Amino acid sequence: MFSQAVTCTDDEWWCSQVLDRTGNETLARAADVLIGVPLALLGLLLVGLVVRWLLHRLVDRLVNRAEDGVLPTRVPRFSRGRSSKAEQEVAARDSITQARRVQRAQTMGSLLKSIVTGLLIAIVGTMMLSEVGVNIAPIIASAGIVGLALGFGAQSLVKDFLSGIFMIFEDQFGVGDVVNVGEAIGTVEAVSLRVTRLRSLDGTVWYVPNGEILRVGNLSQNWSRAVIDVGIAYDSDVVHAKKVLAEVGESMWDDDEFRELLIEQPEVTGVEGLGADSVDLRIMVKTAPLQNWAVARELRQRIKARFDAEGIEIPFAQRVVWHREETAAAAEVAAKEARETDDA
Repeated sequence: MFSQAVTCTDDEWWCSQVLDRTGNETLARAADVLIGVPLALLGLLLVGLVVRWLLHRLVDRLVNRAEDGVLPTRVPRFSRGRSSKAEQEVAARDSITQARRVQRAQTMGSLLKSIVTGLLIAIVGTMMLSEVGVNIAPIIASAGIVGLALGFGAQSLVKDFLSGIFMIFEDQFGVGDVVNVGEAIGTVEAVSLRVTRLRSLDGTVWYVPNGEILRVGNLSQNWSRAVIDVGIAYDSDVVHAKKVLAEVGESMWDDDEFRELLIEQPEVTGVEGLGADSVDLRIMVKTAPLQNWAVARELRQRIKARFDAEGIEIPFAQRVVWHREETAAAAEVAAKEARETDDA
């Protein structure tokens, strides 16, 4: 009888069991090859499928979260009466934005699932090759060298790729949003895994690598706010000016033309500063996304017209210049005396 320590290794469980019961080395070897190896391969395959299923479920949850977004598209205003055509257009734009978000999230989910499946196939396949007796050391060494080369050669590309994934999943911005990414400010025209394309107000197109975006200021997500500072003269009645500003805001809130643009009633905060030439008052209003500039322009126009009607002065910079003949004559006398002193 052959010794078990000589013929069967510690990880050859079927070989050890058959050798203990029969004492036949050939039968023990055959049992390990015909039973042990297939069972090990089947076990690795089942583990790989279970891990793949769990990871795909995790990706699906992330995709669902990305489809819903971190914030709603906009904060709705309670409508008074029937919805206008403009309100219907806003709802249509919101629907299009949501559809884009869903499509983008599903694309990312499909890509992540493919990456997960490929990695699991590589790992489980390598372990199966090891079970059938293939020396996997050269394979692992080659994979390590290739991975190291890619890590050094394409690290910026990997950084852009990962940053793009997280930006899309976290719904930091989307197509149509106005964002500030540092050096570039503009409307998002396209978002890919590697680069984001912006168009600025003057028409310049900016291509910003996702890995270079350290911060994002989204100017159009959920809602916007128009903030207007109005200066009045120091001799003006501040209380009366605040009342006039509140009335201007109320008139705009009641205007059907701007009903779909305003989310909350304009608020007059009061005196925000005491400048060299004026007392600064502030009025703020929460608006639909990207509508704050249009609302601010209209408010300024109405404030100017109302202040003119009420006799409230909006001061402007002034300079007083004094010109006196005696001063010029004195300067000439002093210059003449200085020349005479130098001559003496």
